[in-house]
Amino acid sequence: MSKIEDILIGSITKCVQTLTDEVNPEMIMIEIPKDNTNGDYSTNIAMRLTKILKKNPRDIAKKITDFLEEDLDIIDKVEIAGPGFINFYIKSDVLADVIGNILSKGDDYGKSDHGKNIKYNIEFVSANPTGDLHPGHARGAAIGDSVSRIMSMAGYDVTREYYVNDAGNQIINLAKSIYVRYHGLFGIEMVMPEDGYHGPDIYKIAESLKTEFDDKYLNVNFDDCVEELKAYGIEKELDKLRLDLKAYNVEFDVWTSERSLYANNMVQKSLAKLKELDMTYELDGALWLKTTKFADDKDRVLVKSDGSYTYLLPDISYHLDKLDRGFDNLVDLFGADHHGYIARLKAAIQALGYEANKLNVDIIQMVRMVKDGQEFKMSKRTGKAIALRDLIEEAGSDAVRYFFASRAADTQMDFDLDMATKQSNENPVFYAQYAHARMCAILRKEDIELANSFELINDEKEMNLLKHLNEFTNVVIDCADTRAPHKMCNYIRDLASLFHSFYSANKVIDHENMLLTKQRLALVKASKITLKNALNLIGVNAPETM
Repeated sequence: MSKIEDILIGSITKCVQTLTDEVNPEMIMIEIPKDNTNGDYSTNIAMRLTKILKKNPRDIAKKITDFLEEDLDIIDKVEIAGPGFINFYIKSDVLADVIGNILSKGDDYGKSDHGKNIKYNIEFVSANPTGDLHPGHARGAAIGDSVSRIMSMAGYDVTREYYVNDAGNQIINLAKSIYVRYHGLFGIEMVMPEDGYHGPDIYKIAESLKTEFDDKYLNVNFDDCVEELKAYGIEKELDKLRLDLKAYNVEFDVWTSERSLYANNMVQKSLAKLKELDMTYELDGALWLKTTKFADDKDRVLVKSDGSYTYLLPDISYHLDKLDRGFDNLVDLFGADHHGYIARLKAAIQALGYEANKLNVDIIQMVRMVKDGQEFKMSKRTGKAIALRDLIEEAGSDAVRYFFASRAADTQMDFDLDMATKQSNENPVFYAQYAHARMCAILRKEDIELANSFELINDEKEMNLLKHLNEFTNVVIDCADTRAPHKMCNYIRDLASLFHSFYSANKVIDHENMLLTKQRLALVKASKITLKNALNLIGVNAPETM
């Protein structure tokens, strides 16, 4: 919360406590009116108190305003509007002090201890290591990484995690596909397995295998080398994924292998724990988990009648491992096709003795790629399905990150490639980055010392910009608590717009009024710091020239 809002809420709270002891502090809310004629800040607390005090809200508002006029020295005036809104007009020099606060904090502006260092594990992307990252993965990566950055800024202790699905049939098929392509390099044609992988990356892995090991596996039965080929293929695919994600400005703190769960006996331990807690039963030769006890629509099989494990069991083991590592809360970002999996996973967490809210699942909806007004699914460059690297090559990481972060995760979206590549103000990321480059150009123009007092900053456009800058920490906290980076994109868009509006209406460098010039340059620098920090929170660069 901003210093001004802290002061306003503190004073309102003191007043309300003289009227009643039945008020929850969360009832007292401050907002910035869209219309400046309704003040710089506003509260509806008088109307919220009507039922408690059993009085007309305007009468309650009058008692509060009388108190505030005596208690506060930061307000120029306070008015009652409509049915009982209280509007505050803040002294211009108090608002202008925001500039000094931003300049002193620099890159740390927007940070807070709101999260109290609560430990969060955020797992996202987690694509199978069997091919390229597609637009759905790209959207999940943009949102997951942005949420992680924002929550860290808001004072949470965040760990980004990638779960590597390196066990199961898809990995056996990966190894078989490499085996077939490897033999093909020696002129030995083999039939690709029915569920094999045909992408160009398999050829590259096979070529690498041949370069490193020559004909070592040529006369070896697949069953005798499957483990080696699985390990080799996974390593190569993960190396490629890491490079693509790094180009996308996304890096993970932890990479957890599904195979490690088996190697470290975690799957067997979690199964034993569920049995010990009497959360399983046998039926028709299979072992079932009692998920209906925890609002799932039916019980789920953990061990099939043939003794093999379902996908649910290692997933339970993985989540138990994360909780055992000391995380207070887990967040999973799932694709829309996994929506039906949420209830059983939450039920499993509860079966292990944890509260359901320990696990939070955010759904990432589908992406439709659009160019020239038409949907497309294949890359003209490669003739293959669209991959993350195709998007980065076509539009740049910044545009792709911004566009994917700019829509709420649970809404389907069209990614307009034409718009993402436009070098004009129609493109929101270009508009925001151009605002930052303009700020840098103004500050570079002349070597003028910045002011450290700001009493001349009082123009309407300046005040609008200042109030928005002052809201940044609040926006970071709100985005963190709702895990909604699209709100940060909205903030960035409005900041760029307010700055362009201020710059168009005011002469920043005026050699005939150097005192005002120094103060306005300080405002420009405060805007630059805030915009750069905001862009960084969604993984987008803030260029100094364009």
